[in-house]
Parts: sequence; structure tokens; C-alpha cells
Amino acid sequence: MRTKSRGKQLRVRCWIDIDGERFFGPGRAELLQLIQQTGSISKAAQSMGMSYKKAWAMIEGLNTQAQKPYVIAHKGGQRGGGTELTERGLAMLKAYQKLNDKLHTIVDKNMRILKLI
Repeated sequence: MRTKSRGKQLRVRCWIDIDGERFFGPGRAELLQLIQQTGSISKAAQSMGMSYKKAWAMIEGLNTQAQKPYVIAHKGGQRGGGTELTERGLAMLKAYQKLNDKLHTIVDKNMRILKLI
């Protein structure tokens, strides 16, 4: 017999802290992914319902705390400028996504714990 979970969920979220302060997590990963897709901090922020100022502060924090910058902004010009992830930023995003995939696989395999609640 199957029982419904009655709205119960088993969720996991992963953050990376540096000296007790949040450095990287789901929000920053989404921001980097959207910057990669759109080539724009402004468009990425808009997609997330976030102000440009907040998105820029998140990027500055990442670039300052990381060993090497994750994002490079190009000034305007004929092509109007833009933003891109560095190799380091791409590597971080891929590694974080891979870790998240592994964590979600573990959670999916252990959903039976909800039956104990």
C-alpha cells in the first residue's frame, strides 16, 4: 500500500562558506548560469527578479573572495559590452552543479525516510 507524503519533502541545499560567511550557493550558481546564457549581468538579474545592484554586489563578492575572478565585464563599445564567465567561473559552476546532482541523487534514493514521519 502506498501512502501519500502529505506535503512532506526531503530537501537539501548546499552552500560553500569561507570563514563562516556564505561564498557560493544556489543563488550565485543560478546567477552565473544566467550570465553564461545571456552574456549580461543585467539580463541575468532581471531573470531572477533581482536588482542589478544586488547582482553586481554578488559578482564582486565572488571575484574578490575567489583565488581568481569568476566573471569579467567588458565595457561598451561598438558591440555594447557584455559579461562572461572566466574559465575559473565555468569550472566552479560545473563542479557545483555536479555536486548538487550527486546530493539530489542521494536524496532521491532516501525518500523512504518520509514514511517514518
